[in-house]
Amino acid sequence: MPGFIRSYVRIVDAINRRIGRVMMYGIFVMVGIFIWSSVSKTFFLPSLWTLEMAQFAMVAYYIMGGPYSIQLGSNVRMDLFYGEWSYKRKAQVDAITIFILIFYLGVLLYGAIDSTAYSLQYGERSPTAWRPYLWPIKIIMCFGIFMMLLQAFSEFFKDVARMRGEEL
Repeated sequence: MPGFIRSYVRIVDAINRRIGRVMMYGIFVMVGIFIWSSVSKTFFLPSLWTLEMAQFAMVAYYIMGGPYSIQLGSNVRMDLFYGEWSYKRKAQVDAITIFILIFYLGVLLYGAIDSTAYSLQYGERSPTAWRPYLWPIKIIMCFGIFMMLLQAFSEFFKDVARMRGEEL
């Protein structure tokens, strides 16, 4: 494989690995929010922000951890046939099916950017009683989808290298 592809794979994998390792601790943020929600409902006035903030934290946790999940190969596969295939055959099928993921992520990113631009332009707020601005979580979603798209291309390059008998 050419040197720029090797560099691309190495850089994207390193960035997504670091982001994914940090986002693994996002579960503690969500637990903290839920504990505060329970405590405030029991002993104080219930907090309006806890449910929506937990949802935002879950979105960030899921979206930002997605590229790392793809990198580790922990995404869901139909293992009925896949598990019995040779290493090269798996790489061939993965190299073809990754285009479906790339198309999906491209459409998702297009919609996310459009929605984020609308949110920034008009100051979109949530319709709940707390009424937070939505653009911060939409920007996080755009970034996470973009990083997932970069990771999908990285996986494609790794699959092509495996088909050629190389390792990236």
